[in-house]
Amino acid sequence: MNYRLFAALDIPEDIINSLTGMQKGLDGAGWRPRENFHLTLRFFGDCDGADARDLDAELSQILKAPFSLKLSGVGSFGGDDPHAIWAGVQASEPLTDLAKACDRAAKRCGFGKDKHPFRPHVTLAYLRNFSPFAVAEWCQRFSVFETPQFEVGHFTLYSSWPGRHASRYKDEAIYPLLGI
Repeated sequence: MNYRLFAALDIPEDIINSLTGMQKGLDGAGWRPRENFHLTLRFFGDCDGADARDLDAELSQILKAPFSLKLSGVGSFGGDDPHAIWAGVQASEPLTDLAKACDRAAKRCGFGKDKHPFRPHVTLAYLRNFSPFAVAEWCQRFSVFETPQFEVGHFTLYSSWPGRHASRYKDEAIYPLLGI
């Protein structure tokens, strides 16, 4: 069996409610369903069952302490031709360290380099048939977005499966952050 895998942080329900409150007022936005909100630590891509088991074993060895996180600001990917809008994450050394640990685990399992540098965010929508001016206006309207801090006590290995309107995600393994 083949898997399309990524490691991510789950978003608490109260934060999800804040995010869904911004999902309006932008024609051409394919708003992501609330159950798909996550913060990707590392995308691994397609692999077979043996590679998935090796990756699970490596990820389970990551020893990091729980930490706090806050979402802050919004933006878009794609420059003058944006293709996605997102909620940003306040700078966090523990978050960056966890993402690096996931990347090292991937490399030990023979996964190639991630083609995108780590840029923590929560994708709110993918864009199609839109006005770049409207995207800039939307980003300006929500530029002061900020959530309360929330605790991160674990990370999750997800598989991704094509869905009718959006990908479906299944948690394959949960790794508690128990400290060093």
